[in-house]
Amino acid sequence: MAPILTSFKDDALIALDNLADRAAGLVTPSLRLGVTGLSRAGKTVFISSLVHNLLNGGRLPVFEPVRSGRVSKIRLEPQPDDAVPRFQYEDHIAALVRDRSWPDSTRAISQLRITLDYESASGWNRLFSPGRLSIDIVDYPGEWLLDLPLLGQDFRQFSDATVQRARTGMRADLSSEWLGLAVALGASTPADEGSARRLAESFTAYLKACKDDDRSLSTLPPGRFLMPGDLEGSPALTFSPLPDLPAGRAPKGSLWAMMERRYEAYKTHVVKPFFREHFARLDRQIVLVDALQAVNRGTEALKDLEQALADVLACFRPGVNSWLTSFVTRKIDRVLIAATKADHLHHESHDRLERITARLVSRATERIGMSGAGLEVMALASVRATREATVDHDGHRLPVIVGTPIAGEKINGEIFDGEKKTAIFPGDLPEDPELLFEAVDRVSASALSASAPEQAMPELNFVRFRPPHLEETRGGLKLSVPHIRLDRAMQFLLGDRLA
Repeated sequence: MAPILTSFKDDALIALDNLADRAAGLVTPSLRLGVTGLSRAGKTVFISSLVHNLLNGGRLPVFEPVRSGRVSKIRLEPQPDDAVPRFQYEDHIAALVRDRSWPDSTRAISQLRITLDYESASGWNRLFSPGRLSIDIVDYPGEWLLDLPLLGQDFRQFSDATVQRARTGMRADLSSEWLGLAVALGASTPADEGSARRLAESFTAYLKACKDDDRSLSTLPPGRFLMPGDLEGSPALTFSPLPDLPAGRAPKGSLWAMMERRYEAYKTHVVKPFFREHFARLDRQIVLVDALQAVNRGTEALKDLEQALADVLACFRPGVNSWLTSFVTRKIDRVLIAATKADHLHHESHDRLERITARLVSRATERIGMSGAGLEVMALASVRATREATVDHDGHRLPVIVGTPIAGEKINGEIFDGEKKTAIFPGDLPEDPELLFEAVDRVSASALSASAPEQAMPELNFVRFRPPHLEETRGGLKLSVPHIRLDRAMQFLLGDRLA
């Protein structure tokens, strides 16, 4: 994807940025860790828990530098990029620990620097290494990654692909109003700001309906239509794909020409700067995936998530950075695909969740050459909101999870108030992930026709839980946030740089 996404000019600017980063790194060694995932995957919670556990002596037995006592000091420091908003760690951790509420989700890019002083495990390295590593955590919405493939598509290709998806499966009903308006207006009608705005608003409403919790679809570019920020209402976000474009070029002064011009402006002023200034400067990446939500929503949501992850991974520049080439170019040498919310399952199903997630990305990782040592898949919970137990039911012992459902959650007709704990049996994921993906492939083979019946999926029972209550020590200090395999994620992403 890299030759398609960038021009010679883009590559030259990226090389200058990398040169500046590497020169600064000679004084203060640093690693840029990208944290992304589609909505509700838990990016904010992951970063908050990672930093909180490092700063507060969390239980991290698999993270070797901390376990062995080689890390002597950990602190937050001012980030190097003054133009990027700071990740508001203090606010997010207060929501988790003090209020027992989940922090607001990622809406834009942000950054946080945490620095570790350590003693190298190698006596030789201790002579030459400063024993200090700054980790620049870059948090950004996964929906922005889904925009990067647009750099290789012209307006016609973008329109054809978007409309084709919109006419299949559950999207067909959701897109009917937008497509009907687009057909009624006509591509060759004279350009009019009012028509452009109505069309863009209808298209945005369709994307939001696809993203709704009841459907949980994932492939929804352009990403900024769902997270406009300070671009809301700008011409760069006031466009829409058009169905069934005729052959030839857009007539001058037509609605088609206006939409095409604004689509190109979106790529130039929104997508390219994100790629050059942020994404192309990453060293390592974690992609958080809410696979349970997709499984719970059915085969179409699972198929859509597989496609979205393929689009995301296709944008990476995988490979090994040599000392010399890293001054002008930067490759992502480690990618972690993490299935979140493992605490919603009994531990007996964690390996099944990992296998399903590995299957979700297997085709994409083989295509970009990321299989092997540079890629790992795991199931984790950045914040463990439940504990495990067993109950007797009809003479059988069932593994259950116990937690406090969020106020308004409903289980077997009972609506919870956010204070009462309960035990639930979440159900079983299939031992063989192919049982799920055979159903997905059958849906794909039928082109996700609107009349195709939804395939049977496992009976699962997922509810949203409040963050756990943290006990205080005698000195009034709250204990670190509990987690599942956060230390394993740290070891894969950071361990070798602290060796």
